Amino acid sequence: MLYDFQEELVIRPLHSGDVYASFQFRTLWETDFTRENKGRLRAGLAVLLKSEKLFHSSFHSQAVHIRPVCEDEQCKTTSWELRQTLNVVFDLHTSGQGKREWSLFKMFSRTLTESCPLASSSKIYIDITDNPQGDQIELSPATPLLSQAVVLGDRRTFSVYDLTQQITFGTVRSLNLLIRWKFSEGDMLRPLLHAERYVAGYGLQTGEIHTLMYNNHPYRSFPVLLLDSVPWYLRLYIHTLTVTSKGKDNKPSYIHYQPSKDRVRPHLLEMLVQLPPNSVTEVTVQFERALLKWTEYTPDPNHGFYVGSSVISSLVPSMVAMDTNNTRERPLFSSFFPCKEESSYFVRVYTEPLLVNLPTPDFSMPYNVICLTCTVVAVGYGSLYNLLTRSFQIEEPSPGLAKRIANIIRKMRGVPPL
Repeated sequence: MLYDFQEELVIRPLHSGDVYASFQFRTLWETDFTRENKGRLRAGLAVLLKSEKLFHSSFHSQAVHIRPVCEDEQCKTTSWELRQTLNVVFDLHTSGQGKREWSLFKMFSRTLTESCPLASSSKIYIDITDNPQGDQIELSPATPLLSQAVVLGDRRTFSVYDLTQQITFGTVRSLNLLIRWKFSEGDMLRPLLHAERYVAGYGLQTGEIHTLMYNNHPYRSFPVLLLDSVPWYLRLYIHTLTVTSKGKDNKPSYIHYQPSKDRVRPHLLEMLVQLPPNSVTEVTVQFERALLKWTEYTPDPNHGFYVGSSVISSLVPSMVAMDTNNTRERPLFSSFFPCKEESSYFVRVYTEPLLVNLPTPDFSMPYNVICLTCTVVAVGYGSLYNLLTRSFQIEEPSPGLAKRIANIIRKMRGVPPL
C-alpha cells in the first residue's frame, strides 16, 4: 500500500519532480539479494551470507542504493553506482549463555578462506576504541593496521583486516576473527539521540501512541524534527497531543498537521521540538480504530495492521572536533559515517513499526454456518428419505417350542404343519 504526501519541514524535494512516499510493511522480498554480488556466496565477504543465521538474528536490514556518479569535473560523463548494504545485530551475550566473546564462526557458522577475485578492496573493521592498550579485550588474530573515523560525533579507532592480502588468512588459509573480553562488565556506548515507540491502551476501540526521544548529551539541548505518518484507519485526536520533558510540558516550536481522508491519504504530523540535555521527551496522541469493509482486510487480519515508523531528524552536537574523510580513498566505509568540519552532524533515526489490532469480524462464521446447515439438512433429509423409500413387511411371531416340535413330527408323518 503506497501513500504519497508533501512534507513541509523535512528537506524539500528538488525540481526533478521526485515524490516522497511512505511504504507499509511487506513480508515478501522478491529480489535475489545475492544475484548482484560478484562473489555469489562463493568467495569474499559474501560467504558469510548464510540465511539460517541472518534471519535468526535480533535485527537485520537490507538495502540497495543506485545513484549516478560523475566521471569528470564537468560531469559530462556519468556512470551508475550500485551499493548493497546489509545490517545485522546478533545478541551473542544472551545466546552464548552470558559469555561476551564472539567470532565469525559463532555468528555465521562460516569462516573466510579467500577474498573475492573481482574485488579491488575487501576489508573488515573491528571497533577497538575502548581497548587502546589491549587491556580489556583480546583480538585474535592481531593486525597492525589501524584506522580512525568520527562516528556520530565520537572519534573511533578500528582494527582493519585487508582480505586482499594473503597474509591475513595465515598458514591455515582460514580467517576466524575472535574477540574475548578480559572483564565481564563494561560500559555500553549510548548514542546521543535515539527513540522508541509503542501503543498503549486496551480494547479495540481507542488507543494511544507513545513516542520517546532520548537526548543523552550531558549539557547541550538541540531541536529535532519529528515526522509521523499514520494510516487513515487510525483516527487521531489531535487535541489530545501532548509533549512532555522531565515531567513538564514542552511546547513544540512548530506543528504541521494534515488530516487524513478515508481510503485516500494518511495523517501527516510534523513537529519541531527542543530536547533538553540528558532528558527523555515523550509525545503522546490518542486515536480511535475505524471499521473497515470486509474486502479491505488482509489475508491474516488477526495478526494486526502495521503502522510505519516515525522519522526523527536532527543536527546533533558533536563531542569531538570532526575530521574530513576522503571519500575517494574509502568510499564505502566513509559513506556510513559522513563527517564535516562542523560542531554538529546530521542524524536521522527511525523508530519501531507499530502493530495495531483493528475490530475484525469472524471470517470463519460463514464456513461454520454452511457446515452446520449441511449437517442439519443431511440428518433431516436422510431420515425423511429413508421413511419414504423403505418397504415395510409384517413379520409373524415365531412359534413356541411345543409348536415347533409338533410341526417337525407332522412333517415326518406327511401332515401339513399347524
